[in-house]
Amino acid sequence: MESLGASEVFASWVGKLLRPFLLELLERKGNRQPTEADLQVAFEALWPECSAKLMVQEPWMGTVRFKSLARYRPEEFEAMVLDPMGYLSERFGGGKFKVNFYQGMNFVATRNFKPEGEAKWKEMPELQED
Repeated sequence: MESLGASEVFASWVGKLLRPFLLELLERKGNRQPTEADLQVAFEALWPECSAKLMVQEPWMGTVRFKSLARYRPEEFEAMVLDPMGYLSERFGGGKFKVNFYQGMNFVATRNFKPEGEAKWKEMPELQED
């Protein structure tokens, strides 16, 4: 499969999710009424600096917590962009998933998914981060 470019990612659910962040970013730079082309250029500059963290909600000591499962760079995120529910279901099974996007260390946006099925993720180790 040919790799997705930033313009294809911008046209997906990821671009829609990051749109409020892009609008704020452009406004801080003085562009209070950006065109769609302005937004796409801003996204194409932002996307290589982004990462995504996948977590799943799990019961923990009488409450819930989010277990970290994976961290992705933009070039590793293609399958999730194309079919997030299918990707999650196939690799991790069912559950309440959260995908957080970051620019460097800064939080940008989050999106929740809830695919059905057996929770394959329960047997997976938690992602250890530095």
